[in-house]
Amino acid sequence: MTQTASRGAPRETEKPLVHLLWINAGLSCDGDSVALTAATQPSIEEIVLGALPGLPRLAVHWPLIDFECGPEQGADTFIEWFHKADRGEIDPFVLVVEGSIPNESIKKEGYWCGFGNNPATGQPMTTSEWLDRLAPKALAVVAVGTCATYGGIHAMAGNPTGAMGVLDYLGWDWRTPAGIPVVCVPGCPIHPDNLSETFLYLLYQATGQAPMIPLDEAHRPTWLFGATVHEGCDRAGYYEQGDFAVEYGSPKCLVKLGCWGPVVKCNVPKRGWINGVGGCPNVGGICIGCTMPGFPDKFMPFMDEPPGSKVSTAASGAYGGLIRALRNVTAKTVDKEPRWRHRERKLTTGYRASW
Repeated sequence: MTQTASRGAPRETEKPLVHLLWINAGLSCDGDSVALTAATQPSIEEIVLGALPGLPRLAVHWPLIDFECGPEQGADTFIEWFHKADRGEIDPFVLVVEGSIPNESIKKEGYWCGFGNNPATGQPMTTSEWLDRLAPKALAVVAVGTCATYGGIHAMAGNPTGAMGVLDYLGWDWRTPAGIPVVCVPGCPIHPDNLSETFLYLLYQATGQAPMIPLDEAHRPTWLFGATVHEGCDRAGYYEQGDFAVEYGSPKCLVKLGCWGPVVKCNVPKRGWINGVGGCPNVGGICIGCTMPGFPDKFMPFMDEPPGSKVSTAASGAYGGLIRALRNVTAKTVDKEPRWRHRERKLTTGYRASW
């Protein structure tokens, strides 16, 4: 609302306020929270301080950095902001969930994980209860890291908790009142800039400055996860000519050492890890598929050559061997200077004077 000064001159319209409520009480290691502190494009500081054009004011309620503490319903308590959101006292807000969601319905006594207490009962409130209460009121729900998106390590076969991702808990067709599906930003841990950039997009969308966030079939932002690791890897040229690493420390393609890069959707090799530097294959590590819904079960055992790669590497090896031979022939001809570059008194460039 535009306010009017005492002399009748209109003041600048106050920017809208968006709250970001971060729950890190799922099953996780908090690695995604730690990763976000390393974001640079944009940094979390730039987002929170409104340093980028058009950003709304942002109130961040994030356990990693929030200084508020105190008892339930106290004057200075972190959890109280979540109760306010539940009571409808803050709007709009973005709900961020870190960690997989255990199945509390199979726990006959106690609970798997919780976040604060229920003011009415004084008993712990489970993470899934918070999802039940806050997700239907949120502008957007963001699942942060592979545990929150698809279940991750805690949801692998044989686990005792029945853990799942936010998508599995709320439903793959679930939408917020604003019509936004669950936004998944996977990674183990998450890429810092991928998360900060997703937050940036959602804040612009919240203020009507961006269209509906584009997501792929696994609810990942398409501009971040639209290409495979292989397509952005600086080792891809070795694959194309059938030149594969047989031991760690080699600069060649890592597929035979267990890299799943040709099929995994992730931009880490292209983007680097911090300020364009690092990233799994860039520093000699194989891709184990941590941004994929089937992780980790469908990518195990790690460090074994992926089944499909045996056919593709055999074909690439045969084709690549021929290509390398032909390129060596070409290289011998083009890796030399032309013969007419000399200090002799006779011009041998083929030039013919026209006068």
